[in-house]
Amino acid sequence: MADVPELDLTDPALLRDPSAAYVRAAADSPVARLTGPGFAFWVVLRHAEGRAALADPRLRTREDSYQRPDVPADCLPYMTTMSELNGAEHARLRRLVAPAFAPRQAERFRPRVEAIVDALLDELPGHRSDDGPGDGPGDGTVDLLAHFARPLPMEVICELTGIPAADRPRWRAWGADVAAGHGAAFAEAIPGILEGAKAAVARARAEPGDDLISELARVQEEDGDRLSEAELVTMVWQLVLAGQTPANLIANSVAALHEHPDQLAALRADPALMPGAVEELMRWCGPQLLTIPRFTAEDVEIGGVTVPGGEPVTVAIPAANRDPRVFADPDRFDVGRDAAGQLGFAHGPHFCAGASLARVQTAVALGSLLRRFPGLALAGPPRRVPDPGTARLLSLPVTLGTAG
Repeated sequence: MADVPELDLTDPALLRDPSAAYVRAAADSPVARLTGPGFAFWVVLRHAEGRAALADPRLRTREDSYQRPDVPADCLPYMTTMSELNGAEHARLRRLVAPAFAPRQAERFRPRVEAIVDALLDELPGHRSDDGPGDGPGDGTVDLLAHFARPLPMEVICELTGIPAADRPRWRAWGADVAAGHGAAFAEAIPGILEGAKAAVARARAEPGDDLISELARVQEEDGDRLSEAELVTMVWQLVLAGQTPANLIANSVAALHEHPDQLAALRADPALMPGAVEELMRWCGPQLLTIPRFTAEDVEIGGVTVPGGEPVTVAIPAANRDPRVFADPDRFDVGRDAAGQLGFAHGPHFCAGASLARVQTAVALGSLLRRFPGLALAGPPRRVPDPGTARLLSLPVTLGTAG
């Protein structure tokens, strides 16, 4: 076994602030070991080594990379998403879906995202009457995570996949269950999501509309290849899973901006900074802390360390994103920074297909919040979930102030 640092995933200090633990370890070594009860991973801690590992074909994702809840057998064929496939199978799906997720398509959907954001903000407790009570214990506070950041991606997914308005409250509830990440509610939400996805695919085939599923269903290559019904249904499931990224990013971003009032003021003063600010927020407080594990197909050298074949490898994104070899003064949050190259959406063949849509959602959400609520303020310290793999909040209590 190589002589590399070891990080214990059950260490209370690591659980309290996993990003800081990964960044500290990166100062000593480009690679470390992540250990827990009955398992161990190799973790890549620096940007160059992490970027190379994410693009290395000798490191392959696996269909059982995610821990699966106990779901009905008839749902299992839809559980393996594009993120877990490799080689020609992955490349084929990626080629077929890429046009629908291109940046220009995300921009085309921006007005619809803006309408959803405005509707959710109109519905915030206490906002309808401006000075009315919030959802806190009689103190006028609103949980921005529960009432805005978490429902937003599911509303966007419903809009872009043609889910009927009458069904959307159920999809909101399912989205909240999926956001929990595990447990009985997660498993119980899956059959409903898949049935709704099958109905959406059938509608898109029969009566194509201006929605993402119709766009994907229309794609047919010169050789006749196209997405199957099962692949389209699985894509909806992948959208539901991926939707948790903007939910957590928006909540993390609101907290980070209010913890850095000078940067909040800069963004309020110059909304044109927003696209770059989203990249910096992804670098600074992106929700994904560890990438989907890859498994070495053979012995692979990473950062001067030989990782044996068959071993799981992950990249610690916060450590890579605060690598001083790539980002000047990396421990400073700066909405004016050029954060291009941050690895929050991964890199290589498995770069997040929905990155452009996540960027648009986050930019629209933050821009509307700052414009409509100039007096928005944290109502207390954000409550963070102790999770070594995802930076997420349990709640985000805020006071809205006077609407603009």
